[in-house]
Amino acid sequence: MKQAAQTTMHPQDFRLSRDPYGRLVLGIAGRVYDTIVPVRSFPISAPDEGIALVGADGSELVWIDSLADLPEDIRRLVEDELASREFMPEIRRIRHASSFATPSRWQVETDRGEAVLLLKAEEDIRRLSGSTLLIADAHGVQYLVRDVAALDKASRRMLDHFL
Repeated sequence: MKQAAQTTMHPQDFRLSRDPYGRLVLGIAGRVYDTIVPVRSFPISAPDEGIALVGADGSELVWIDSLADLPEDIRRLVEDELASREFMPEIRRIRHASSFATPSRWQVETDRGEAVLLLKAEEDIRRLSGSTLLIADAHGVQYLVRDVAALDKASRRMLDHFL
């Protein structure tokens, strides 16, 4: 079903549930939309604000200003769906870099465990803010360094060779 984009809705104005196949289903004003996908507007700087519920055709059906505004059951559904779709490990420590020139193989500790990534070029490290970096490895996985200053001294020193 196609419908024009909705404006911000109050949680009592819509229903969200899962179908027997585990897909999100949205109910608005007697209409049912299946295969709903939540999309963050600002996944790094404001991950809990500005979330759109998008239909199978790509149209925005519901705008959520803040996850905190949602009832617990709906918020849990949205958070679970986002977590299943998003994979962006956060680097906590750089254990080793094979060289200080690219390509370089890095051994890192992340919030999801240890990982090895291949940095193809210095351009694969993008500065998002004064202290936040996004690192793309050769396999397309995006790694986040939320706060460079929070890394240990050895990790910061290795990273400085590439910045």
